[in-house]
Amino acid sequence: MKRPSQHAVATGILGAFLMAALFGLMPGLVRAEAGPPSASRKPVAIPVYGYRVVNVYPHDRQAFTQGLIWCGGFLYEGTGLNGASSLRKVRLETGRVVQQHLLDRQYFGEGITEWGGRLLQLTWKSNLGFIYDRSNLKVRTTFRYPGEGWGLTHDRDRLIMSDGTASLRFLDPRTLRETGRLNVQSGGAPLADLNELEFVQGEIYANVFPTDWIARISPQTGAVTGWIDLRGLLPAVDGRIPVDVVNGIAYDAGRKRLFVTGKLWPKLFEIELFRRDQ
Repeated sequence: MKRPSQHAVATGILGAFLMAALFGLMPGLVRAEAGPPSASRKPVAIPVYGYRVVNVYPHDRQAFTQGLIWCGGFLYEGTGLNGASSLRKVRLETGRVVQQHLLDRQYFGEGITEWGGRLLQLTWKSNLGFIYDRSNLKVRTTFRYPGEGWGLTHDRDRLIMSDGTASLRFLDPRTLRETGRLNVQSGGAPLADLNELEFVQGEIYANVFPTDWIARISPQTGAVTGWIDLRGLLPAVDGRIPVDVVNGIAYDAGRKRLFVTGKLWPKLFEIELFRRDQ
């Protein structure tokens, strides 16, 4: 059975918010799973990682987080929803938006990354990406791609893009043309619904929609080399307001800090990982 689109959740979130306002109910909408969302039914010895919370920072609870990066001492965040999509420069310690570009309401903002002083942002179904000057968040140009846009990151040589399937695309960062694809599998079975991406110490980290799990993916083979279990990260008291799924991974390579958050979450977390027995 095909999972609902990640963006169909937005309708449910808004509906839940209205119900909460009318009836005084604040249902948490963060999902919990019994195990990693592998498509394989065979037992596979893939390492599972837990987390320790190092720091907790404020996060705009109106931000439907679709992309998140750390660059030049600030967080940059791409948000979604038609009429609410944006690209933001955010101060980590306070969560304050210090610079912002609002997208036209026809666009549903998606993943972001940085390359050569530029910020790139995907959109969901418009087949259109935006390229910004990082210094002022002004649009410099646009680029086209077929299919849906979900997550975006890069290694040393290539942009890496997800489109909601089990396949990641490689793009030339200068021409924005597709140069290849990587089929992602867990235990030999395709792993679809790859969402927000981040390149961390030689691996691709990917939120798997609509779960509380991050897949660690080999950029050479496409195999899932580890699972990060983020269940319980957002405290129950914060889940009483309408919130959506885990989404948003940023890595500060200079200080080796890993940040994660979720759509409409009131908090952003710095975490450390540790391997645990399954």
